[in-house]
Amino acid sequence: MTMLTLDIYSASSRGFNKPTTARIALHRLFAAAIVSDQFRKTLLRAPEEALANGYLGQTFPLTDQEQTIIKTIRAETLTDFAQKVNQALKTI
Repeated sequence: MTMLTLDIYSASSRGFNKPTTARIALHRLFAAAIVSDQFRKTLLRAPEEALANGYLGQTFPLTDQEQTIIKTIRAETLTDFAQKVNQALKTI
């Protein structure tokens, strides 16, 4: 199994797209949770463990604020988790 990555692009003034580094680690975290039932269950049940172990040998270079948000949110579903993360990110 390979790691699913998402390319994030922002529009430039010349109309070209260039990757942005903002929140790439969060996108990778959620991509892993989407493709892996085991990782998703760990993320929802024990987010500290999910962050420490990573996915397929790769960790997620989250900011301290992002790590705190991920570690403190509790949710039953990935959808609920994502909504809570999104709300928390709006406050930082």
